[in-house]
Amino acid sequence: MLELKHIYKTFNPGTVNAKTALCDLNLTLSEGDFVTVIGGNGAGKSTMLNAVAGAFSVDEGTILIDGQDVTRLPEYRRASFIGRVFQDPMMGTAATMQIEENLALAARRGQRRGLKWGISKTERGDYRELLRTLDLGLEDRMTSKVGLLSGGQRQAVTLLMAALKQPKLLLLDEHTAALDPKTAAKVLALSDQIVEENHLTTLMVTHNMKDAIAHGNRLVMMNAGKVVLDIAGEEKKKLTVEDLLERFSAASGGEMLSDRAILS
Repeated sequence: MLELKHIYKTFNPGTVNAKTALCDLNLTLSEGDFVTVIGGNGAGKSTMLNAVAGAFSVDEGTILIDGQDVTRLPEYRRASFIGRVFQDPMMGTAATMQIEENLALAARRGQRRGLKWGISKTERGDYRELLRTLDLGLEDRMTSKVGLLSGGQRQAVTLLMAALKQPKLLLLDEHTAALDPKTAAKVLALSDQIVEENHLTTLMVTHNMKDAIAHGNRLVMMNAGKVVLDIAGEEKKKLTVEDLLERFSAASGGEMLSDRAILS
């Protein structure tokens, strides 16, 4: 479903502030893979997601989604088959619009926009049932402005919106980092549920090694803009944080993970 072939990206090339963020990055995801991505600060995790989403053009390499070469396809052209949830709960929704209006926007992603806006009775019923699956009582608050919701509630709605059109790829960019531990656990459980029920191919960036081990069927670790570890199946299930630290040290030539990754 996703192929990254020899991807390179340098920001501010030719200047004293030049930063090579991706360096010969190669990664392949099969349909239905749920891959957790971990690594130190500056390892290239979020940059990789931005490259997949089309937030910038890569310097070299090829990006294929479901066999289609999207390397030079602009971000808005990829939006119809990519769902994304950001770290900041405020980024995935329109605060001044109602919950049902936000869901309607997500449902119309990729469609031509006309003058007619109304939400049909059938749509409203579908949105109510979707919200009911969150078990947050939001099905009774569909006309509430999203800006009135808590961070966890808002992130849960964003997850629904990102998966509503069953995208070819779901990108989760540290989507629980800004939440308290209890809320983060609930949003992660919801993520697992949505990914499994919709059979979504997913990349989830996290700084939390325990979460990286507990979720998904594959774990990828990045360092210096490339993949240095790729662990799947039974091997992944048996991993511990200590194993992960030891393997990272060996794969990266003794470099240590950031304190944020170790302490999460």
